[in-house]
Amino acid sequence: MNSLAPYAAFFMRLAVGGVFLSRGLDRIQGGIPNLSPGSLLVLLVIAIETVGAVCVLLGMWTRMWATARAVYTAVTIIAIKLPHHANFELEALLLAGAVTLMALGDGPLSIGIRFKKTA
Repeated sequence: MNSLAPYAAFFMRLAVGGVFLSRGLDRIQGGIPNLSPGSLLVLLVIAIETVGAVCVLLGMWTRMWATARAVYTAVTIIAIKLPHHANFELEALLLAGAVTLMALGDGPLSIGIRFKKTA
C-alpha cells in the first residue's frame, strides 16, 4: 500500500458526495411533494441525496450514507434504467463510488475522525 492510499477516501467522498448533492438540490428545486404515502419515498431520496451528501462530503457516517445511496442506485438501475434500455453509465459509476466508500469509510481527512474513539 502506498502512502497516499489512506487519502483515497477523501477524494472519493468529494466526487461522489458532490454528485449526490447536485442531484439532491436539483430534486428540491423541482419541488418538495405534499405529504402522502407515495411522497414519503421521494422525501427519503431527497434526504439521501442532500443530507447524506453533506455528511459524505464532511466524512460523517460515510458508510451508512454510502450504503443507503448504493441501495437506492442499484434499485434505480434495476427498476428504471434496465427495463427502459436507458443509459445507466452515471448510475453505475455512482454505485461503484458508493460501494467504494462503504469499504473505505470516512478516511483520515474527515470531520468524523474527530468523534471516533481511539483504542
